[in-house]
Amino acid sequence: MFDVCCFREIRVKLSARGWAIAGLLLCAMIWAGNALVARATAGLLPPIGLSFWRWTTALLLILPFTLRGLWRQRASLLLHWKQIATLSALSISSYNTLLYLAAQSTTAINITLVNTGLPVAAFIWSVLLLRQWPSRQTLAGTLLSFTGLLVILSTGQLGKLAHLVFNPGDLIMLAAVMTWGLYSVLLRRWMIPVPGVTLLTAMLLCGVPLLLPVYLWEYSQTGPMPLTLVTLGAVSYTALLASLFAYLAWNNGVRILGPATASLFSYLMPVFTALLGVLLLGEHLHWYHLLGGTLTFSGLLLATRRASKV
Repeated sequence: MFDVCCFREIRVKLSARGWAIAGLLLCAMIWAGNALVARATAGLLPPIGLSFWRWTTALLLILPFTLRGLWRQRASLLLHWKQIATLSALSISSYNTLLYLAAQSTTAINITLVNTGLPVAAFIWSVLLLRQWPSRQTLAGTLLSFTGLLVILSTGQLGKLAHLVFNPGDLIMLAAVMTWGLYSVLLRRWMIPVPGVTLLTAMLLCGVPLLLPVYLWEYSQTGPMPLTLVTLGAVSYTALLASLFAYLAWNNGVRILGPATASLFSYLMPVFTALLGVLLLGEHLHWYHLLGGTLTFSGLLLATRRASKV
């Protein structure tokens, strides 16, 4: 009986870990699409308006299904309201708003490059707040994945990286990365004892009102967001996939694997961006995409198979 119970426990753990990895893979793909949406709508849609209506729509979609859970978990939610408000400000209200603002004044490759700082940001916050250092396997996987990323960004010519030019939009993206790294580490540190979908709904209920004053300011400056097919498509994609599904997958991945390991999946965003460009924009797939993607996936495999939770 003891052996059977142990086997079942190990199988459940492996299953949870496998689902966490699969969720993070899909999360990286969806957020690559989110970056494409941000770049495609730059100059067409107001960035704060896109962020506000994205999260408002996500809240309206999820709230009917989670009202009972909110009521059942009300005591725990009220007990941890300060932590929930902080997580909401960092993620719902800040990260994607900053990303959309950055997309107005920087290039696609620079957004991708700055976003690769997420594992570094998670590492810094993990050391400062959790007093935890990544394992050797995680560091080795990080280096391998980062090498693959550089191959893609430089189109196989690493000398090109020395000629990149940065602008104020890159600094905004750097602030976004540091914000998301802090969110991921605090999410793991506090471990608020409520189901993931309930926590996400509570964060939306806090994050949308926090974003409202900034949206009203932008509204007074630029007017309403135009109601077009582009607007409907951008809001629908970002609300349903980039908000609800991706956030649930990310939060679960951080809970199971830890912020340092989960953050490594951000290296897949430029890989998926290149693939989506081939499929959706008619771009060509080159040898450096294949080599860089192989190195990136190999690094993630090394980190997630052998790394301890950090």
